[in-house]
Amino acid sequence: MRQEWLGSGVGPGTLWAALLMVLAGNASAQAKPAYGKLVGVVRDASGTPQLGAAVQVLSEVSSVSKPSDLITNTQGIFHQDRLIPGLYTIRVTLAGFLPTLQQHVRVSSNLTTVLRIDLESMFASLDQLRRRPSSPSDGDEWKWVLRSSVAMRPVLQWLSDDESDAEALATDDRAASGPARGRLEFTSGARRPGSITNQADAAGTAFAYDQKVGAIGRLFLASQASYERSPAAGFATIWLPAGSFDSGPQTTVVLRESKLGNNGRTFQGVRLDQSGRIGIGRRVTLRYGAEYINASFDGSASSLRPRAEMEIGVDDRWSAILVFAAQGGAPAFPDPEDDPRGLALASALNQLDAFPALLWRDGHPVFESGWHEEVAARRKLGSRGTLQLAAFRDDSDHTAVYATGADPGVSGFVGDFFSHAFVTDGGSFRSWGARAVLQEKVTENIDVTAVYAYAGALSLLGEPGFAPMDDFRDALHGVQRQSFATNIKARIPRSGTRIAAGYKWINGSALSSVDGYGESLYQDAPYLSLGVRQALPKIGAGRWEALAECQNLLAQGYVPVNGRDGTVLLVPAFRIFRGGLSFQF
Repeated sequence: MRQEWLGSGVGPGTLWAALLMVLAGNASAQAKPAYGKLVGVVRDASGTPQLGAAVQVLSEVSSVSKPSDLITNTQGIFHQDRLIPGLYTIRVTLAGFLPTLQQHVRVSSNLTTVLRIDLESMFASLDQLRRRPSSPSDGDEWKWVLRSSVAMRPVLQWLSDDESDAEALATDDRAASGPARGRLEFTSGARRPGSITNQADAAGTAFAYDQKVGAIGRLFLASQASYERSPAAGFATIWLPAGSFDSGPQTTVVLRESKLGNNGRTFQGVRLDQSGRIGIGRRVTLRYGAEYINASFDGSASSLRPRAEMEIGVDDRWSAILVFAAQGGAPAFPDPEDDPRGLALASALNQLDAFPALLWRDGHPVFESGWHEEVAARRKLGSRGTLQLAAFRDDSDHTAVYATGADPGVSGFVGDFFSHAFVTDGGSFRSWGARAVLQEKVTENIDVTAVYAYAGALSLLGEPGFAPMDDFRDALHGVQRQSFATNIKARIPRSGTRIAAGYKWINGSALSSVDGYGESLYQDAPYLSLGVRQALPKIGAGRWEALAECQNLLAQGYVPVNGRDGTVLLVPAFRIFRGGLSFQF
């Protein structure tokens, strides 16, 4: 063999080099990412497709510098079939219209990202005044995965082999026509009774409005007022320069004031929140934010709460998630309405109830607070499901413990004037935990979420009913609890009924949240909960709905203790009912 190499002029080093080149070529071919598709339609404010619009697709990754220049056809459609997965900026120009820019449009491998772009002329405001708004249409057949702004909405949809891009765009137009601009609610009851920072447990009226600013910006205005027993009101604004909750920066300002009875005591609070999302390369997404809260109630309390979440796409199915966030804010409220036209307005209204609980400690007010650190892995299960496994650590510094019933007779309890409930500072505890979450879209109208968690919570030493209030705080201690929650969201197409039902089981007494971060993220309120929205007959140009929301229907988890004037019930989750009417236009 040695003589053959010498005779042919090819040595062992040359063969090894050739072999390495072949292996490198195979590895490069295997590492080559699958392409994604981008399809869009360009229209004017009246919905007319625009021919000849110039569309520029620019990658937000510095290594990919060459943009794609496209032109819309007679139907206003443009498409690009071979795009490397990642974030892109789309720029659309056409004579007679304002330039439109959309950032952070995500293109995923083997998926089609669909855009609907509405161009505005210089006289768009006058044109909107003379035109009647189109009536909202039912978009039940649309398979939503990612919802964004109304004016320019990147939507991920799994397309079957026999569906064309033009048919997908036509479906999108039917679903998104007539987007809601305003929402008015007449309700009675509170989602979070017990703390004076929350909306009053009384009859009230709430209103939210979506105002478009410039080409793609949006400004949400929301307000709420309660007028039973004692006045209470709140006002919130949300500014979205990129026009979407899912991409670009977001600035939120919330003001609340409540008069607590006739003795002159008043709660005043302000909440400032700045958040955003940026893409780092093709596979890394960073979500960041921070909120500052200040309140005045027999003294002043303030808190600064940063948060960050990084998601790293390992491949097309697996992703890793790192979370570091301050805890103690409001949970994500269950809402059986999954209509994309109303989600943004509902989010604006929820900001009015996003203050953490105000507690009393050592003679001055403090906010419920803590830290949450988490590492998680998520895997896609086919086209309809996901599985997520997480390990986390919770550091709770001021843990809210709620009570109701007779006067506790000890200091440190802050009474809620509207709900006759109390809240106190349960102290600090540390715990480790784990969580497993399975989410599955069973049908187009049914979504199921199952959550198992092993986490820490506060519990009471001794037998229930025998612990005196004088020794209440000394009897509190941290314990590890298991919980299992199942949530189902369903929609009945013909009747327009939307239902959200869930049950969270806990293996023992727990006076604080078991995995509070998970409760906020997956909306798994403790014990039995039920929410219903029923569409009412159409009256005028808007849409009426009756709504009802119940939590802890069976009043589970209550722990009795001996108060000064009788039995006091320590409550991990209040049994509440909230109902009313909602008008969306």
